[in-house]
Amino acid sequence: MVQIALKRIDWLLVAFIIPIILAGLFTMKSFGVANGGSSFFGKQIIWIILSFAVFFSFSFIDFRFLKRTNILVFIFLGFCTILLALFVLGKVSHGAQSWFDFGGFSFQPADMMKLVLVIVLAKYFSRRHVEIRNFKHIFISGFYALIPFTLILLQPDFGGAMIIFFIWIGMVFVSGISKTHLLLVFTSTAVIFATLWFFAFAPYQKDRISNFLNPLADIHDSGYNVYQSTIAVGSGQLLGKGLGFGTQSRLQFLPEPQADFIFAAFAEEWGFVGSTLIILLYGFVIWRILYSASLGATNFEMLFGMGIAIYFMSHILINIGMNLGIFPVTGIPLPFMSYGGSHLLTEFAGLGILMSMRRYERPAHRDDMKNEFFGV
Repeated sequence: MVQIALKRIDWLLVAFIIPIILAGLFTMKSFGVANGGSSFFGKQIIWIILSFAVFFSFSFIDFRFLKRTNILVFIFLGFCTILLALFVLGKVSHGAQSWFDFGGFSFQPADMMKLVLVIVLAKYFSRRHVEIRNFKHIFISGFYALIPFTLILLQPDFGGAMIIFFIWIGMVFVSGISKTHLLLVFTSTAVIFATLWFFAFAPYQKDRISNFLNPLADIHDSGYNVYQSTIAVGSGQLLGKGLGFGTQSRLQFLPEPQADFIFAAFAEEWGFVGSTLIILLYGFVIWRILYSASLGATNFEMLFGMGIAIYFMSHILINIGMNLGIFPVTGIPLPFMSYGGSHLLTEFAGLGILMSMRRYERPAHRDDMKNEFFGV
């Protein structure tokens, strides 16, 4: 039984993930004792071991019970309740009340909420596949996303709320909902925002929005972190400064080099070549996730796999864009590389569920996907 389950694991996916994990570990190790490099390195190894344990454990479980509405509603409401509890019991870190502190470790429930939302939307869209072009499904699915979006935004955790939004909009696109209806919604939203900008927002409110969208406009205050990050990335040049010679992180100019800005710390030491290799590895990870999604037995499995791909793509694009100064600083971790246990456990839990779904895959879907995407 165990051998059969292990055969269904996508070992090529695991092979692409391991070098990314090692890149993060080596980068943390290179920070030096003064910056807590050894501490981050040791703790991260523990989280990685626990995450792989979750990955393999979940791959052995039959998750078809997630299709049951009563169970899914219970899970969704349970995590919404946990998010509400943060406002009473949560620990404030970096200005956001997003963590439960258990002494030896902290846990951020918003990470797991993202995975729960993927499951909820996969369930919703799979049941309404025949009538999916109905306009109402944009608003109903949006309501499911709005609840965690609001709870996370109020912490305030704008980065986590952004991921919730991108998961929703991404799954709306792949679900088959009419793009005309979706365009109408976004056009209306843009008109409302433009009206508020010109007739309602005060000058200081406009300044806050402008500084958030373009942090490099104020490098001495709100844009300091991004400015130091772009220096680190640029100073890596083609081949990098070498492992342990990244001055921006070692001299503590680069904030949070083990978490939010680990890509910049890595790019400084490994240069353009190393950064390109990491991005390619992420591309291969997304490819394997989409491949597993294409083998789904039903629309639920396929939509879940696509949702997991959207989850990873959102984190990767926003974090790397933030490190390059393209996107605002939002505190989004880089999958498999950034320090922390909450996001690692969530990432491997999602992949473990996806591997579990391969036990009742339908190989016939491979031909269907070829016809749809390549016109074969």
